[in-house]
Amino acid sequence: MPDPLTSSGAPPRSWFARFSGTGWGGRAFWSILIGVTLFLLICGYGAFVGANKQNLHFAFLGGMSGFAATAMGAVVAIALRDIAARTQDIMLGFAAGMMLAASSFSLILPGIEAAQALCENQSLAACVVVAGLGLGVALMVGLDRFVPHEHEKSGRRGPDAQRINRVWLFVLAITLHNLPEGMAIGVSFANGDMKVGLPLTTAIAIQDIPEGLAVALALRVTGISALRAALIAVGSGLMEPIGAVVGLGISSSFALGYPIALGLAAGAMIFVVSHEVIPETHRNGHETPATLGLMLGFGVMTFLDTALG
Repeated sequence: MPDPLTSSGAPPRSWFARFSGTGWGGRAFWSILIGVTLFLLICGYGAFVGANKQNLHFAFLGGMSGFAATAMGAVVAIALRDIAARTQDIMLGFAAGMMLAASSFSLILPGIEAAQALCENQSLAACVVVAGLGLGVALMVGLDRFVPHEHEKSGRRGPDAQRINRVWLFVLAITLHNLPEGMAIGVSFANGDMKVGLPLTTAIAIQDIPEGLAVALALRVTGISALRAALIAVGSGLMEPIGAVVGLGISSSFALGYPIALGLAAGAMIFVVSHEVIPETHRNGHETPATLGLMLGFGVMTFLDTALG
């Protein structure tokens, strides 16, 4: 009898076969991934040779503060024990609400504002950010298609296999979100003005504490230990200092790359929240608690992004 999670009775394709495919989907995925990687490398190089290189240490220390705040939030998850399914859905809903608010207030709106300052046209600025949104969606569609979802020989195993893959995709989106946050820190220190850099860095660091906790809690849903979940969440914060260096380089070289990157991160998160996380939190009959968790997360992040930003 064929596996219901495959299209035929043939053995599921291995992850390597998915990535090495020659179809248009594989080519598009690799093109986007290579393009994003080259963009980050070029901007990172610009931080060391550009006009603002003397402020590199400020940008890096600001990024490290975001990393430390993420680690602080992740460590809290170690104290948590076994989590019931209802609590898992509430936690995922809370994390989803935080990411939706962060996409709106920390990424899309600042991206439009930054693009408008460069383009001096509101409609064109919106198009720049929307283009970034499209790149983020395309990137996550590619990851959803080509990241391994089955075991190489036995296929998908266990009733929670689908949830595990979805949670990891969500964690990947949150990690991607940390990159433009770090970029914002790097840009804020581009002119060496502490009156600009310190308040922004402080606000982002405060936001990173619940984000680190959200990543660790989402990983706990997969069944891994609290310590390992915390370590992975801490690792996701490493994107902050990397992003800070990239952001400093952008200020010296490719200005439009900043709003595009903000849109990319927002598109990735909104896609994953809608396509994966919200349906998953409703799968076990906990729609109302999960929705209340989402609204609470949205409210918390809205407060952090506006009142403290």
